[in-house]
Amino acid sequence: MADSYLFTEHMAVGYGRAILIDDISIRVARGEIVTLIGPNGAGKSTILKSMIRQLALMGGRVVLDKDDMAALDGRAVAKKMSVLMTDRTQPELMTCFDVVAAGRYPYTGRFGVLSGEDRRRVRESLALVHALELEAADFSRISDGQRQRVLLARAICQEPEVIVLDEPTSFLDIRHKLELLSILKEMVRERRVAVIMSLHELDLAQRISDTVVCVCENHIDRVGEPEDIFTDDYIRRLYGVKRGGYHADFGCPELETAAGEPQTFVIGGGGSGISCYRRLQRKGVPFFAGVLHTNDIDYAVAKYLAVQIIDTPPFEPIGEETYERARACMHLCKTVYCTLEDFGSMNEANRRLMEEAREMEILREPCAAGRI
Repeated sequence: MADSYLFTEHMAVGYGRAILIDDISIRVARGEIVTLIGPNGAGKSTILKSMIRQLALMGGRVVLDKDDMAALDGRAVAKKMSVLMTDRTQPELMTCFDVVAAGRYPYTGRFGVLSGEDRRRVRESLALVHALELEAADFSRISDGQRQRVLLARAICQEPEVIVLDEPTSFLDIRHKLELLSILKEMVRERRVAVIMSLHELDLAQRISDTVVCVCENHIDRVGEPEDIFTDDYIRRLYGVKRGGYHADFGCPELETAAGEPQTFVIGGGGSGISCYRRLQRKGVPFFAGVLHTNDIDYAVAKYLAVQIIDTPPFEPIGEETYERARACMHLCKTVYCTLEDFGSMNEANRRLMEEAREMEILREPCAAGRI
């Protein structure tokens, strides 16, 4: 607790008199990113809104830099905490410079007059999010992605010790998602800012977070490091995935296996088969995949998309028994794709399969060219 800059004690949140989640314990240290994940409607935004006093607490307390936030006035909180929520800000007749300058409110005094130093901070914050060229633009006339960057600049302009963000990558393209999260990571590393946010993009949450808080069915289900949270089985359970799956190593979802008896066989390995697997799945073609070593990157995808994998232990040549199993499956097929260009001693059996498929006149290659 001594290392936590922002934390909750027995916090209960909800609406009206109805408690949605209670006994919430979240701790955020300076120099750390804590990310809330979970299905829609689980309560992630409600937790964040309650922590920043946008919603009244139903119980417990929030502590900011050793002070109970309930005892602090708005200006005192604003000097330590900045906020970027998903609520669509619609200021009238304000330039982007004006919007960012609002972040200087805790420092400008009663009349809100900007000093030269304040103006420098505003432009510095705009430059940090690559939006300096927008300073004179009407905030209401820029794109959603540009607005998100300007609002982040406003949060940075407050010079906070902790930043709270609700789905900050919404409305951003991939370039600006990565830029925004890189900026946050840089602030955490260099300025020791504490960050707590919610994210829907699991791949980004897996890569940027120090701690992950899983919100599910109106309770905190698990808290831990990304390596403990992002496993195939747990993410499926957290989100109630019934069809398809989640690929923890790639940080992405996988669609479900095409239904039916396979009449197609894919000889792959070393990552060469993945695009072929995806093409076949998109076209609804059930297929066999093999022979794959169980540590092969192709195996990691085929286990979701193939009807059956003919596999073999890692670091060992493909044995004769495994070859015969693959051969039997191949003889059930009308089409064989081979995505391999080279064969070594470990997968000599795959070369034999390819040659037999060619003799049977069912070999179609290369799959990667899209001829399926």
